[in-house]
Amino acid sequence: MLLSSLSLALACGSDDSGDGADEVDTGSTDETETGTDTGSTDETETGTDTGSTDETETDSTGETESTEETDTGEALPCNGHPQLCDRPLDEVVFAATHNSHAVTSEGFSAFNANQGFPVPNQLEDGVRAFLLDTYFEDDSVVLCHGPCGLGEVSHALVLGQMVDFLEANPREVVAILYQDAVSPEQLSVDYEATGAIDLVYSHPEGEPWPTLGELIEANARLLVTAEQGGPPPDWHHHLWALAWDTPYGPTDAADLSCELNRGDPDNDLFLVNHWVNNTFGLPSAENAEEVNAYEPLLSRALECWALWDHPPNFLAVDYYERGNLMDVVDALNLGDGP
Repeated sequence: MLLSSLSLALACGSDDSGDGADEVDTGSTDETETGTDTGSTDETETGTDTGSTDETETDSTGETESTEETDTGEALPCNGHPQLCDRPLDEVVFAATHNSHAVTSEGFSAFNANQGFPVPNQLEDGVRAFLLDTYFEDDSVVLCHGPCGLGEVSHALVLGQMVDFLEANPREVVAILYQDAVSPEQLSVDYEATGAIDLVYSHPEGEPWPTLGELIEANARLLVTAEQGGPPPDWHHHLWALAWDTPYGPTDAADLSCELNRGDPDNDLFLVNHWVNNTFGLPSAENAEEVNAYEPLLSRALECWALWDHPPNFLAVDYYERGNLMDVVDALNLGDGP
């Protein structure tokens, strides 16, 4: 089954050639296309048209489900696709960037930059999960990759950029995965200052995950997790109480593995780390070009899905703009899986 599904997905993809709202009826339509040429064929629709109507339809099982439509009868998207609105968050694949903040244009050294474009571009291009490394310097939270002397950016600045995007695009759901060296109390200052606190989702332990549509309706569209810290506050989730991940940081693509690294595979969320460093263990745009291409990226995602019988909720890469991350995420979300 894996081989046949993979072959079908590959046939549909591009050949172009990674640590771990409540609705307001405006009667208008606003679509945002991706702002950066990523070399892929996908477009990310943020679908800010909130002039919608609710309808109830019956599926093949005889059960009813609620759907939302625009005034023209088109179904409203959730994270770019109407098909995702009724899907629980733990069954959705999010395009993710590793060290999302580490960009040369933001002052990072070429030796420790992991992405080619900053977070606002990433959001416009379809990235919906962000792996951020937090540190406390000069009485504020900053984002670094390794020693902060090699580059840092204000956490409040980046978080504010996410808030701006979410406010402008009320049908989008975003996740943050912190590698945290700060306390929840220190982090909370920025959440209050930027207004992000008004968008966070708090997941009750042991409860089923809401659908993207339900998160959008509740305007709880920002999932926050952290590798070290945990609640309180209740929105500051401990990542490894919710998720598990794969190993990270090989220097050879042949060593990419779907085996368990951290967390418990009985958890609900699955992080697949998909990047290959150079021989010195540093980020490599050249390697990203290879492993982010459609065939190897989709093949690994499907392999990990098949091994754990769970979709890779966060598919994290370096240099997302190289290769076909968005096409692969669409194939995983809109296909049948392995």
